[in-house]
Parts: sequence; C-alpha cells; structure tokens
Amino acid sequence: MKKLIVPSILSADFARLGDEVRAVKDAGADWIHVDVMDGHFVPNISIGIPVVESLAKSAPPPMDIHLMIDNPDEFVEKFIDAGGDAVRGVTVQIETCKLLYSTISAIKARGVSAGIALNPTTPLSALEEVFEYVDMILIMTVEPGFAGQKFIHSMVPKVRKLRDIIDRSEHKPLIEVDGGIKLDNIHVIAEAGADAIVSGSGIFHTESYAETISLMRKAVSGK
Repeated sequence: MKKLIVPSILSADFARLGDEVRAVKDAGADWIHVDVMDGHFVPNISIGIPVVESLAKSAPPPMDIHLMIDNPDEFVEKFIDAGGDAVRGVTVQIETCKLLYSTISAIKARGVSAGIALNPTTPLSALEEVFEYVDMILIMTVEPGFAGQKFIHSMVPKVRKLRDIIDRSEHKPLIEVDGGIKLDNIHVIAEAGADAIVSGSGIFHTESYAETISLMRKAVSGK
C-alpha cells in the first residue's frame, strides 16, 4: 500500500492559509491534517468550524480532521457539516470520549472515516473494546498541543506493535502517526508500519513543498 503524506496545517502560515493548502495540494499531498484544539484538553487554541468551512470552499485535498478537544461529541457533526464533501474523516482522542461507541457511530453515520487517537502515554490496550469499529488509529509521537515538537523515539515500538496487531487481525484500520516527523526520521515511522504520516513543520517550514514531499515519498518507499 502506498504511504500517505499528510501535511498538518498547524504549521502553515495562517495569514495565507488558503494559498498554503493549495500549495501542498499542488505539491502532491494526499490529505491535509486539520488540528482542532480547545485550550482545555491541550494547552493551545487553534482553528474552528469557520476555518474548516472556508477551506472546504477552496477545493483542498481530503481533510483529515483531528479533534483535540474535551467534548468531541458536541462538535463531530458540526465539523463534518462545515467541511462537507472535503472531509475524509474525523479522529477523536480516546482520552476525551465518555461514550466512545456513540462518538464512533456518529462519525461513521455521516459517511466519513472514524479515527481514534492515542496520546504517547495511552497504551494500545485502551483500544481493545473498540478496535473492530474504527477505520483509523492515530499514534501521537509528541504530546499534543503545539507544532514543532521533538519526535519521541520511544513511540516507534508502539507503532510496530500496533502494526503487528493489525496484520494478525481480520480488521484492517489504517495507522496514522503524527508528531515531530521530518525528512530525517520519516523512514523510521514508515518502516514501523504507518500507513499515513503527518508532518507539519517538516513540510511547511521548508523552501519547496513539492521537493520535500517528493523526498519523503522516496524515503518511505525504501528506494
């Protein structure tokens, strides 16, 4: 399976966000990762529903929406409505969901992919009861909340373990990995078994998005 390269707009220039999204689309991005932060679950506030609605009008790559908020159940459908057909999926943090089955069901009922994200200190065992219902599992390789953090290398075995679990299972959710991933370490995550790899500053803080994404594709292909 082709490894997906997913720029995180958290590291984009917000003064020209529409142009930035079009630029990574033209550079070959598979999706764009949209980090939604509330200042409660994570110590930062990022973007909200109006921004997603505006982005959807600019024909972006499929939007991969990650809700890092305390009350995702109240906002899942609102973000899907805001993004419309541009939304490929919504991922919620397992640590924030009081009624996880209901949250997953609400996402899937709208015809988009349902994902579950795990913070670095959250064990894979937390997925046990919901594993067969999710379409994607996001492993965070930094503490969520800020762009540009240093990659936590001790998360690589966690990705490998999840890959092994999925390979031995009839259910095959995608593995997404996010946090501190750049050109010099993306191959490590690819080799560990990630399907979709999120990179923020590793793409948006480079001079040529097209060149960076091209080099990342070569790195993850092993060629």
